[in-house]
Amino acid sequence: MVNSVAQNSLDSVPTRTLEPERILAAIDMGTNSIHMVVARIQPSLPTFTIVSREKDTVRLGSRAQDTGNLKPEVMRRALATLRRFQEIAKYLNAEHIIAVATSAVREAPNGRDFLKQIQADLGLSVNLISGQEEARRIYLGVLSGMEFHNQPHIIIDIGGGSTELILGDSQEPRTLSSTKVGAVRLSAELITTDPISNAEFVYLQALVRGQLARPIEELRAQLQPGETARLVGTSGTIETLATINALQKLGVQPSPLTGYQFSLKDLRDLVNRLRKLSYAERAAIPGMSASRSEIIVAGAVILQEAMAALGMDTVTACERALREGVIVDWMLTHGLIDDRLRYQTSVRERSTFKIAEKYNVNLEYSQRVAFFALSLFDQTQGLLHNWGVEERELLWVAAILHNSGHFVSHSAHHKHSYYLIRNGELLGYTETDIEIIANLARYHRKNAPKKKHDNYQNLPSKRDKQIVAQLSALLRLAVALDRRQIGAIKEVGCSFRSTNVRELHLCLVPTEPNDDCALELWSLDDKKAVFEAEYGVKLVAKLEPFSSMVL
Repeated sequence: MVNSVAQNSLDSVPTRTLEPERILAAIDMGTNSIHMVVARIQPSLPTFTIVSREKDTVRLGSRAQDTGNLKPEVMRRALATLRRFQEIAKYLNAEHIIAVATSAVREAPNGRDFLKQIQADLGLSVNLISGQEEARRIYLGVLSGMEFHNQPHIIIDIGGGSTELILGDSQEPRTLSSTKVGAVRLSAELITTDPISNAEFVYLQALVRGQLARPIEELRAQLQPGETARLVGTSGTIETLATINALQKLGVQPSPLTGYQFSLKDLRDLVNRLRKLSYAERAAIPGMSASRSEIIVAGAVILQEAMAALGMDTVTACERALREGVIVDWMLTHGLIDDRLRYQTSVRERSTFKIAEKYNVNLEYSQRVAFFALSLFDQTQGLLHNWGVEERELLWVAAILHNSGHFVSHSAHHKHSYYLIRNGELLGYTETDIEIIANLARYHRKNAPKKKHDNYQNLPSKRDKQIVAQLSALLRLAVALDRRQIGAIKEVGCSFRSTNVRELHLCLVPTEPNDDCALELWSLDDKKAVFEAEYGVKLVAKLEPFSSMVL
């Protein structure tokens, strides 16, 4: 159950008020293409309409074979595309551009350096998101464009580098998975012949079937006995297959494409046709682009094998996916949606508690540490630091999960906490957010952050390093305040005094009147050096009734 500490972070989300329309741009740096949608948000409804769609096939997934790095010429194309997208967004009066990068950049050794280059050259901040976070936002995007009527739906999104599978029913997603099978990845790694040889085609089918087996098995396990689900397909491969099918069957391209259905039998017939054609011959098919013709066989095989394994006879196309999900997520975090997607506003808290449960975190204790950490944060805000709501929430998550490393070992558990948080699939957070949270937990004890530490160096910017340095110092004090893990301290008050030496006085109220809290006072004295060095103050802690504090 979320306690008052968790609720504090929820309360920081502003409530919706009547506001004028707003323009927002969302960019998705995918493995095959870079897409941008520009949306007009109507906060009073709340809803949004797409006013512009842009796409450029950059092929970030076409990486150097020997190193796995993004190629220089591909990065140059990507930068040119992003610059053009920025100009379009500016022309359309977009107030903000939200950009995300997925599997190609995630997996490339130089992916983070490329994002730093984008920031330096264009002033554009790109969030690197995990596979599960990508799946969650795809779910939001599809929900914004289709009505599920509280019935189970399976969403399949076939990208260039990965395939996401989601099971949901208008409420929380039951499963979110991301598997490293994508149209660009498989085409580059497995297909060397044109048209594809029979041997390569058979191997392609077998590999896809094997890779999808586990996520599909886990998804099917979440369906209740007797439940039937509808299959929804999103993104370029499925949109292309749906368009080709419609042109063959109806002679026209459906507009909108959302809602158009085609069968597994039709798909199998099309796959058998496509596999016998060369790139050039496939490109001549009505509804097929030249760039898509190079990867369509692999993408179609992924859909075919997924439908067969899921026992689905038909798939319904949906034109909304990750980019629209990015917009919905922004609306949620800014308090513009509070109806059927209301549950998503607390996805961060629920994800945090799920990981805490997974690693057997003592929640009663960690919530007390979180309470002290936020109390110290709030009372020193504007005096010792100027961080805001977003940084406060990152501190809360780190406080809840700081001891998760005990799941691995008591020895060096702060380092284990870093690893578990870093790889724990926290939902609702960017890759940078997760890196900050993991570092905050890493430095709740032992050494202060140092330049030589790889995890500290991984932080993208000087600002991120400063967040970790300052807020981890607060977290250290919060941990010290519950040294015995019994709730000996009830409250802590801060007063700032500046005479000859700048002093921060901590006035501690014991839970039990006769408890001298000697161990907590000793622990504060032991931990204060890092805090004093970071903030340039002397820390003075004493036990006294709260009513006598000087505030």
